[in-house]
Amino acid sequence: MKDLHMNRSTCISTLALALSLPAVAHAQEDQDTIVVTAQRANQSEVTNGGSAGVLGDKAAEDLPFTIRTYNESLILNQQPLTLGEVLENDATIRTTYGFGNAAEQFVVRGFTLFGDDVGVNGLYGIGPRQLVAPQLFGSVQVLNGASAFLNGAAPGGTGLGGNVNLQLKRAGSRDFVRVTGSAQENARFGGAVDVSRRFGENREWGVRLNGAYSDGETSIDREDRRTGVVGAAIDYSSGPFKAALDLAFQEVRVDGLRPKVTIAAGAIPAVPEADANYAQNFTYSELRDVFGTIDLEYAVADNATIYAKAGARDGSEEGIYGGITVDDAVTGAATGSALFVPATTNNEAVEAGLRVKLGQAITHEFNFGGNANWQVFRTAYDFLPGYSTNLYDTPQVARPDSTGFIGGDLDNPNPTARTTLFSAFASDTVGLWNDRILVTGGLRLQNIRQRNINYDGTPADFYDRDAVTPVAGLVVKPAEQLSLYANRIEALQAGPIVPFDTANPLPNAGQALAPRKSVQYEVGGKLGLGGMFLTLGAYRIKRPGEGLLEDGTFGYRGEQRNEGLEFTASGEVAAGLRLIGGAALTDAEYDDGTKVTGVPEYTANADVEWDPAFLPGATLTARVIHTGPQWVDAANTLELDTWTRLDLGARYVFAAGETPVTVRLSVDNVANERYWASAFDAFSSALLQGTPRTFKASISADF
Repeated sequence: MKDLHMNRSTCISTLALALSLPAVAHAQEDQDTIVVTAQRANQSEVTNGGSAGVLGDKAAEDLPFTIRTYNESLILNQQPLTLGEVLENDATIRTTYGFGNAAEQFVVRGFTLFGDDVGVNGLYGIGPRQLVAPQLFGSVQVLNGASAFLNGAAPGGTGLGGNVNLQLKRAGSRDFVRVTGSAQENARFGGAVDVSRRFGENREWGVRLNGAYSDGETSIDREDRRTGVVGAAIDYSSGPFKAALDLAFQEVRVDGLRPKVTIAAGAIPAVPEADANYAQNFTYSELRDVFGTIDLEYAVADNATIYAKAGARDGSEEGIYGGITVDDAVTGAATGSALFVPATTNNEAVEAGLRVKLGQAITHEFNFGGNANWQVFRTAYDFLPGYSTNLYDTPQVARPDSTGFIGGDLDNPNPTARTTLFSAFASDTVGLWNDRILVTGGLRLQNIRQRNINYDGTPADFYDRDAVTPVAGLVVKPAEQLSLYANRIEALQAGPIVPFDTANPLPNAGQALAPRKSVQYEVGGKLGLGGMFLTLGAYRIKRPGEGLLEDGTFGYRGEQRNEGLEFTASGEVAAGLRLIGGAALTDAEYDDGTKVTGVPEYTANADVEWDPAFLPGATLTARVIHTGPQWVDAANTLELDTWTRLDLGARYVFAAGETPVTVRLSVDNVANERYWASAFDAFSSALLQGTPRTFKASISADF
């Protein structure tokens, strides 16, 4: 009986185990699926195409221009503090700063792109003008070359070599609640919440809410950054009608920003320690921006769409901007300078148009419309006395009192510039041979009005200039996955405002130069090769040059000619192995034969991600950034050495129940290299030091 009872118990246990095995196997299979799905969604990718302004959303192979879009996962994986750190992935772009303040500017094809001229949802003047927090944006789009026909003239007068457009986050097809915690050295911590939902019988309504906050000292000694952002978007898509409302808030404060280094000694000083900071503790930049856009689109027929969009921004800035001018390159003896500047901006922009596609054997895609941009800039200044300092052993001094050299009302700055831009455009893209040949021709009538006002409120100068800027483009697809292109495009730019430089004061500081016109020619090709997408282009851009004149003022001089080659590559090299990379050769010179300062002769990037098959859920990353020599001074007697930076990282996805969790670790500048990263500065010989070794970590859970 005892044996019978034991056999019966054994049978029951065996049966229970057998019945439970399918459930256990099913649960493991579900977790594996969660990991694989999350790992795929986490891939850092480049979409080859994007919003081509008035031409609409286009694949790269259908455009006579080079365009690519960096996705939201790349931003989440790399944990960048600023837009410039996102654009470090692009071989055709290098980032520098303005004089003394936290203001990123980008060098594209040897020309500057100010933050003022970075687009948001296709509109200029709407995004933050100095620093952009990437956490608000779902994608970062780069278009190389002049884009004045596609987007209109940039109100800040830059962007001739290329354009960057940011798309605010909106709800996608997948619902989620993502919670993220992050940490960076030295003691910087942050958190973020991102919610995406779709509602309605056909999920026609979308809501996206996201917020992020971080604060603490960066990897640069004594440099502290605090960033807070909140974004909200509501979109509707049903039948022929689409609409979206995007709202955003950003606040950034930077204390002790490591400034650029101006050279007065006729020699390039040795690079200080990688994490050294030669800023004064009293320097800071505080930036606050509230901005948003509304987009409306209605398909009046299967082949015709009308659209309208509008945006506005209210921004304020305040800071004590510091600088350092090295007088002795050997000892590092230097003179410090400081300037207190409050500023506010109020910008509005609108655009409306019609797209119609007609024909069958021979097609025509017509675009008609116009846009307008209004900007009011208010500022004042207070120069503080200079002080003795040192590049290598920086003493901290008390904040100097005012010199009494004050411009404007520091408490309530008056308008110093009112800028209005109007344009009307028309284009036709003719498609032949089943759209394997696309010929684009268009005209944009652009008008720039700028009224400059003295700091005491009296009128300074006014200009009102217009021009017709044509565009001609050709795309030929001789074979599957191969697209050849060419373009000729002109641009009308608002003249730059001559800034204040405490190290080398300019007599016409604060004045705006007259508009100028330029022309670009470009040819190239695009090739889909397996999972890769390759582009190769050659260009030439000519425009009136700029620099110091014989009378000591800043203005236009001679002609500047930039030409070069650009190569980009992105996609899946093999199963589980992805690449974002490229290289650029740039020759930028004036008609007197001198080279443009701060423009590297060549640049190259390679950003690799590998999902090792032997470790499910894991991804290893490596990025190499290489920058060639660049001239420091206008006389071309001083030149920076080449520099190379290596970044390494890893991330791991696992399932906590039904919740995918991603852990990320990375190290930028693994070797802690010391290097001068950029010499780009329109007004003096100034150097920007590269970022030191920086450890980053984050963990995200998607519910």
